[in-house]
Amino acid sequence: MATATSTDSTDVDVRGCAEPGTAVTRSLLGYGVLAGPTYLVVGLAQALTRDGFDLRRHDLSLLANGTLGWIQIANLVVTGLATIAAAIGLSRALRGGRGGTWGPRLIGVYGTGLVAAGVFVADPMAGFPIGTPPGPPVAVSSHGILHVLSGAVGFLALVAACFVIARGFADRGQHPWAWYCRITGIVFLAGIAGISAGSGHPAAVLGLWIAVIAGWAWLSIVSAHLFATTAEVGSR
Repeated sequence: MATATSTDSTDVDVRGCAEPGTAVTRSLLGYGVLAGPTYLVVGLAQALTRDGFDLRRHDLSLLANGTLGWIQIANLVVTGLATIAAAIGLSRALRGGRGGTWGPRLIGVYGTGLVAAGVFVADPMAGFPIGTPPGPPVAVSSHGILHVLSGAVGFLALVAACFVIARGFADRGQHPWAWYCRITGIVFLAGIAGISAGSGHPAAVLGLWIAVIAGWAWLSIVSAHLFATTAEVGSR
């Protein structure tokens, strides 16, 4: 009788430990679902209401300038921290599988880049805020340089994460998910390459918008997928 009681107690303890761990993983993945929509909704709300801002010529980073710039700064920092939380959730969900180490780490780098891009504000340019001369910044500041570097490192990390996590999906036989990751990585890379080649040109800005939306959508969709299947892949 004593042995049976001990075994039953152990079973209860194991089940009790597993369920909270799964809940934590799903909670962290939830930040990945919400980060992109939050960034885009807050950014677009500003873009449509701030005087002088033109979606055809300006990227959202410029909204960090001016008296209301704190809103976009907070947007970058908060969504960056949410992305870092999502990276931890992805690490837990993908633990032990191919791409389960470096994929989440690279997403963490992307989140850190967002936070840094909020801390180091972009230089005013292209007529925004109102009163700023057209074209590139008159003088490039140290925080402007750090903003560009933060964005570049973060963007490249996200591109790499797409391909690394694609390998993990492919290894598990989830080939449609693997191709979705690869296509997103290609679209994102093309978008950032276009803005580098033609800064301020409407086509380049449009390409960047497509890339940013595709990248955020990918993080949300992959996080939601892993949220739904986290128990199946054995994460805790």
